[in-house]
Amino acid sequence: IAAAFLIIGSCKQAAPAEPAPAETPKVDMEAVKAEIQAVESAWAAAQNAKDIKALMAMYADDAISMTDGAPSLNGKAAIQAYQEAEFAKAPAGLTSAYTVQDVYGDGEIVTEVGTGVTKDASGAVVRTGKYVAIWKKMDGKYVCIREIYNSDALTK
Repeated sequence: IAAAFLIIGSCKQAAPAEPAPAETPKVDMEAVKAEIQAVESAWAAAQNAKDIKALMAMYADDAISMTDGAPSLNGKAAIQAYQEAEFAKAPAGLTSAYTVQDVYGDGEIVTEVGTGVTKDASGAVVRTGKYVAIWKKMDGKYVCIREIYNSDALTK
């Protein structure tokens, strides 16, 4: 009987191997960082020119902006109203620049950590700060879906 079990057991087919899970393509995060930096440079250019149309094109319709010292802004219309008010009260010659420190994500949704510097018309630094932005790739370009930022200190 034992021999029969051995013979029958050796004839049994092995279960087919499970297919290997498809590997997700490796994302070149340095390339993503460079792409986000280009967006941040365009962002600063739009802010510095007080170009509300260009700035708002960088936000998703349902974006949320958690501003420094104010309630969250929900949606593009609220963010636009806030930015227009900021543009109206900003002194002439004020400029901002943003630097991407790091990015995390899968290439479709990317979290950015960055810093910002604002200078007055003479080039003196009047504010530094930091931010976190979450970007989503839509129609081939990154748009901001969430952001939070605050100042380190006001120097002027």
